[in-house]
Amino acid sequence: MGTAGGTFLSIVPNINSEDIARTIVLATVGAIVSFMISLLLKSLQKKRKK
Repeated sequence: MGTAGGTFLSIVPNINSEDIARTIVLATVGAIVSFMISLLLKSLQKKRKK
């Protein structure tokens, strides 16, 4: 726990707000793409069962 806390506290000052914004955008895009692909695969599986 101490090592993880020390690592976290040493990284925090080096993070820019630009990096945080980029991470949020990439996470959002990744979640949307993942959701769309899962819907596509689900519909393809339904068609294949018929």
